[in-house]
Amino acid sequence: MSSISRRVVTALLLPAVLVAGLLGIRAWVAADPIRIGAVFPLHGNAAQLAGEEERGVEIARDMVNAGAGIGGRPIALEVRDLEGAADAPAVMASLRAAGVQVVIGAYSSELSIAASSAAADAGLVYWEAGAVADRLTGRGLPLVFRVGASGSNLGANSASFAATQLASRLGKTPAQLRLAIVAVDDEYARSVADAAEATARAAGTPIVARLTYSLELPRWPSLMARLADARPDVIVLASHIPDGIAFRRAMVQAGLHVGALIGSTMAECSPDFAGDLGPDAVGVFASDRPTGGFQAAALAPAARQVYDRFAAAWAEAGSAAASAPSAPSAQSGSEGYAPDDGEYEIQGPAAETAPGPTEEGLSGFTAAWALFHQVLPEVGGRDATAAQIAAAARLVDLPAGSLPNGAGLRFSSAPRTLGQNERAAAVIWQWQAVRSYTFVWPAAYATGAIGFVPLAR
Repeated sequence: MSSISRRVVTALLLPAVLVAGLLGIRAWVAADPIRIGAVFPLHGNAAQLAGEEERGVEIARDMVNAGAGIGGRPIALEVRDLEGAADAPAVMASLRAAGVQVVIGAYSSELSIAASSAAADAGLVYWEAGAVADRLTGRGLPLVFRVGASGSNLGANSASFAATQLASRLGKTPAQLRLAIVAVDDEYARSVADAAEATARAAGTPIVARLTYSLELPRWPSLMARLADARPDVIVLASHIPDGIAFRRAMVQAGLHVGALIGSTMAECSPDFAGDLGPDAVGVFASDRPTGGFQAAALAPAARQVYDRFAAAWAEAGSAAASAPSAPSAQSGSEGYAPDDGEYEIQGPAAETAPGPTEEGLSGFTAAWALFHQVLPEVGGRDATAAQIAAAARLVDLPAGSLPNGAGLRFSSAPRTLGQNERAAAVIWQWQAVRSYTFVWPAAYATGAIGFVPLAR
């Protein structure tokens, strides 16, 4: 073929190629999306942390959509504000009417238990992004799944840490260690406390006290007196945030000295705990899900790449929020956290050059990534039913380190824990300076060594 002929053919083909490319783009844009429900409390006291969890879900969606989507179809989130447990049935009905087959949510245990029940009643898969109460996956509901840790995971983690790591540092064997368990009187805290007690007894560690208190009327002086009489070496506390802070203040005011205090979720893991207590938080341990900045060795190479992409997107989203005219004036800190009044910042092992993902953000992202990247591709781009999605989820079998928070993934088939991830990730960190924390256990996550045992005050 002559050069002139080739130019003619090329000239004729080029518009066709461009048209085909444009049609491909239009097909992607116009492709029927896979609609995923997302329910979170978007207003009220829980809105900030729930919003971080939702942001993690949104970043997972954006990362999948930046590729080929799922079977050539983009993910579209149908977001609903779940203000209270009583609203769950109506919210699920609206999502089902919108063509949703799976719902991700809902941050708090109270809301998540109601949302999962309503989703199951509506024939929808419910995919938990953060709540830890055992009851969520303790009712034998075949359409309910949780990727993250349960209260039992976190309570057991505390007792195991006390027996294997703290006893020797206090000059005792696990059988000599005196353990006290304190919990607020609600379902979430009881699941944590029950698991801590069972794990301690299995290790031969005596429980010298198991105490509960009312969230509305805790009676701290009486509680501290009972703890003093029990003479524990270690206290495991299951609380919410304000009462957890008040518990530590009451300890200091009463002069109650122990070898260690381990908070199992909530208060001790919150920036408010270290921010409000300052020096009185130093030395306190927290048992919870991973947050940003843990040891890279906890992740398999592919998971590390995903985590790094997520962390970069999280930092970019935080920077955009900080530059917005309506954003609060204080947005810094290694966890991306600053209180509304901007009086303090929290420091941790996340890179100091950019805010690392928060615990809630990483939890939301990991749960969504597992759904979008590991489960839904198994049913392809077709309109899968809730039963097909649930069946695909039960077939996933990933070792520890496969998910971006260091977890593996295999859902329990036992009736008492149906749908709970048996390879969920749980860690211990410690406040080791004023408003500064370090991951100390397990070793794969640790960014520093255990210190301040026994507690100075």
